[in-house]
Amino acid sequence: MVFDVVVIGGSYAGMAAALQIARARRKVMVIDAGIRRNRFAARSHGFLVQDGVDPAQIAAVAREQLCAYPNLVWTEGRADRAAKDDNGFTVSMSDGSEHRAARLVLALGVTDTLPEVPGVQDRWGKTVFHCPYCHGYELGGGPVGVLAVGAASMHQAMLLPEWGPTTFFINQTFVPDPEQLAQLEARAVTVEHTAVSRIAGEADVELADGRVVTLAGLFTASRTRPSTSLGEDLGCALDDGPLGPFLRTDAMKETTIPGVFACGDVARATGTVSLAVGDGALAGAGVHRSLIFG
Repeated sequence: MVFDVVVIGGSYAGMAAALQIARARRKVMVIDAGIRRNRFAARSHGFLVQDGVDPAQIAAVAREQLCAYPNLVWTEGRADRAAKDDNGFTVSMSDGSEHRAARLVLALGVTDTLPEVPGVQDRWGKTVFHCPYCHGYELGGGPVGVLAVGAASMHQAMLLPEWGPTTFFINQTFVPDPEQLAQLEARAVTVEHTAVSRIAGEADVELADGRVVTLAGLFTASRTRPSTSLGEDLGCALDDGPLGPFLRTDAMKETTIPGVFACGDVARATGTVSLAVGDGALAGAGVHRSLIFG
């Protein structure tokens, strides 16, 4: 079957894009590998009407609503390859099937690479977080920490005092210069220079000298990369973000390859559920307009 649009990625951005296309009465397929980036979190925060809801529930309800549209096909599986020719695009699946479309939307998501500190991975999304807007309020104003991954972690360290007394564990990743130290002091951030040995308990930071700093929550930044190489394989240009590359798009979310659109975490330097949904809705409108206006 030939579709108007194939959306690769069935998480929040991909579903938001597909919704706009389906409501325009175009034939759309969503290909979902079933791996949400926020699958480790029990609650989603900061998303209007859904504040505090299990993110899996948000995704399940969204899928149910999407699949009510008869012009939308939902396919579970992994897209291994996408190729462009004079007639549009062919998407090849891991099961050997192929699907054709006039346009593609890449909502591929990203893969997180966490700091190599024992205990971080086990607590990711539970007591170790990346986004204070998503998880900071629930820590009740208790002491919080930032585990540095480099100079980019200054941003987190400057933000966190809104949510509680903050310790910045630079963990030998960089040395703050005098101006940065003055900025941190102005925000009452404690700078801890001793290396971190591991994270234990709920969010206890054990230091190399044996001290333990007990926190309500710990924040860190992950390095990210697109979850698959489909965008690069198609020739889409990448931009370098502070924590990893993402697909370059224009104001209507079209990549540097005509007919290929991208949205969500794979197409922006930062991401939350609300930003992913908005990004996807914009991509859906953009791809539909491209079908009309070329």
